[in-house]
Amino acid sequence: MLRHALLAALVVSPVAADGVAPGFELSVYTDAVPNARQMAETESGTLFVGTRRAGRLYAVVPVADGDPDVVTIASGLSMPSGVALIDGDLYVAALDRVLRYPDIERTFRDRPAPQVVTDALPDRTHHGWKYLSVGPDGYLYVPVGAPCNICKSTDSRFASILRMDPETGETTVYAHGVRNSVGMAWHPRSGQLWFTDNGRDMMGDDVPPEEVNVVTAAGAHYGYPHIHGSDIRDPQFGEGHDPADYVEPYFEIQAHAAALGIDFYTAKQFPAEYAGALFIAEHGSWNRSSKVGFRVGVLRFPDTGPVYSPFVDVWLEGQKDSGRPNDVLVARDGTLLISDDKGGRIYRVTHTGE
Repeated sequence: MLRHALLAALVVSPVAADGVAPGFELSVYTDAVPNARQMAETESGTLFVGTRRAGRLYAVVPVADGDPDVVTIASGLSMPSGVALIDGDLYVAALDRVLRYPDIERTFRDRPAPQVVTDALPDRTHHGWKYLSVGPDGYLYVPVGAPCNICKSTDSRFASILRMDPETGETTVYAHGVRNSVGMAWHPRSGQLWFTDNGRDMMGDDVPPEEVNVVTAAGAHYGYPHIHGSDIRDPQFGEGHDPADYVEPYFEIQAHAAALGIDFYTAKQFPAEYAGALFIAEHGSWNRSSKVGFRVGVLRFPDTGPVYSPFVDVWLEGQKDSGRPNDVLVARDGTLLISDDKGGRIYRVTHTGE
């Protein structure tokens, strides 16, 4: 049985008239980061930001009593979407490679040349963007999307999450059957990897769902391309496959909302009810009769079971979208940062207590 479905567990805490949860304020941190995707923050507050189509890497440097300074670190890269920090080095996931920029806070203004950790990742552009997460073990975790809407590949790295040695670039498959994940976060207590996965297209407005998954054992299979959600057999690849043979989602979200970046709230600037909550960037639909997503949701975990609600819902008015949330990051000051790759902005959500 599916553990939690959106329609069953949804308890809507309505956002205010301005589209932000009551007691919170949304502001633009910077509007000078075209195509902003994944974010990573240093201890000093410098933010490193990847892109997809823009092919650039940015550093967003806080300035006292002023707008942050935005510096282009590199350009001309192929889908440098993923960024992560390990011991002061910046790791960047591009289409077919992972790059390392040593001692990045000291060197980023000099447009430093990167070291190549590996250039042997699959280079198919369909779902080819790759994000990064650093595990408790110090390894990098890299999703590799399926090179299609729905298909089977002989390369086991497709539709997976890879575990990568950050020194050698050697990889093993950590999770199979993952169609298109660009959101990963480590649970603050269990240490387990949670990730989003985007369901296949062309099955209808409301199927299959987007997924929030939990890795309880390395090497497990999450269903793609055979089973979608908890028990939806694929019309082409599902015959003969039992849903019980695959790991079911922890939680299901509206189909085509495009659940991307996630982060657990581990700071103290927000009220206690948000402690341990999972924030989810919903990039928004493109192949549905009416648009959904284009917001940031939050999944909280009271004793009665998970509760999902919209948290920031300002980018969709009718059928016109003005922005597309791509990643969320709990900043060191306890606020929540949101990247918008359509608007080229990074937003900040602050609890005002009002």
